Amino acid sequence: MAAGPYDFPCINHDWPRDAPSARVIQQALRAELVTACALPVVTCIAGVDIGFENKGCTTRAAAVVLDVASGAIVDTALVRQPTRMPYIPGLLSFREVPAGLAALAALRMTPDLVMVDGHGIAHPRRLGVATHLGLVSGLPTIGVAKKRLVGQHDPVPEARLARAELFHGDELIGTVLRSRAGVKPIFISPGHRVHHEDAVAWVIRTLTRYKLPEPTRQADKLASNR
Repeated sequence: MAAGPYDFPCINHDWPRDAPSARVIQQALRAELVTACALPVVTCIAGVDIGFENKGCTTRAAAVVLDVASGAIVDTALVRQPTRMPYIPGLLSFREVPAGLAALAALRMTPDLVMVDGHGIAHPRRLGVATHLGLVSGLPTIGVAKKRLVGQHDPVPEARLARAELFHGDELIGTVLRSRAGVKPIFISPGHRVHHEDAVAWVIRTLTRYKLPEPTRQADKLASNR
């Protein structure tokens, strides 16, 4: 464990290009995961969206920082870099996180909390992109995904802010939240240095009239030039 670009404890590791090496690193990273952790005072939140261009050859990552009090955008970064690893189920974070980390490093300010368009611990090995990004940056992270990757949950009522707990076996791995009435729910899970209750509370606090919370919605907007 070492100090990262934000002077928070973070984990440095090599970025393998093959599945066996990545799985070994996953197991080591999982041992460092922290979810029973109180958040510091949060005055600004970053949203991170990671995608691909040029038939997957280029990874694109956008980071947008919002002021909590006003909701105003106070910083943005958009980076592109060659994609390091092919798509391998369960190992998507090794493909996406390097560019996400570069986008955070390109910001002029350090966010207190990061929401990621993707899963946190709601992952077969508890290492979704939000968790992985939190571990290597040292920042508190929350995963906000549009689709379920793993786990089971009870039906979610149609009313806005209705929710259900997401379990994988007997383990609570996230919350399924109806962010807008009549639309498909979103899947919220702690990434790193955030517990379940705070993850859900911050997503709800940053919802407006859209399905996604503003940090990840604005990051997606920047990445898509919308």
